Amino acid sequence: MFINTQSLLNKVKLLVFVIPLLLISDHLQAKQTKLLILGDSLSAAYGLKQEQGWVSLLQDAWKDKPITLINAAISGETTDGALARLPRLLKQHQPTHIFVELGGNDGLQGHPVNKMADNLKSIVLLSKKSGVEVILQEMQIPTNYGKRYTRMFTDTYTSLATELNVTLIPFFLQNIALDDNLMQNDGIHPNALAQPIIANDMQTRLEAIISL
Repeated sequence: MFINTQSLLNKVKLLVFVIPLLLISDHLQAKQTKLLILGDSLSAAYGLKQEQGWVSLLQDAWKDKPITLINAAISGETTDGALARLPRLLKQHQPTHIFVELGGNDGLQGHPVNKMADNLKSIVLLSKKSGVEVILQEMQIPTNYGKRYTRMFTDTYTSLATELNVTLIPFFLQNIALDDNLMQNDGIHPNALAQPIIANDMQTRLEAIISL
């Protein structure tokens, strides 16, 4: 039987070339990250164009990285509303990570801290059950809500992060909120000048967590 050695050699060379490419492709696919932003007006670019918001700016900064941001933040969102929406969001987007920026509206509306904590806990557990890594942001409210309520509110985040073993990051307006030049007239929402600052800060913090 005649064997075309040149043809066989060519096929071997092709396999040697193709197999590493397939392995690289599989590796890159495995590294794909989808980060779901579950938040309120602070992440929904309230009072601004969407492209001015920190989430959009962060996606632009990550345009060459294997990461997709899904901004599911809604102005006025509470932990009740977010918890109700979460199952559909997890099913629809199948994220690898979720950034939870919630509780501010609960606090501003004077909702019981225990109820807010229960909702946040359910959000974390539901996300974990779906295999999603949770990143929880500490939230703060104005001190005029009373020292006791304010302390209970803020302490909720540390307690939950410890109890549920999730990453807790500082409130991204911690310093910005003290600078009137970076805040809108309502004194609650960051303005357009603040958005790149938030985006840069979040890029550093989130990249360290998701290990891009």
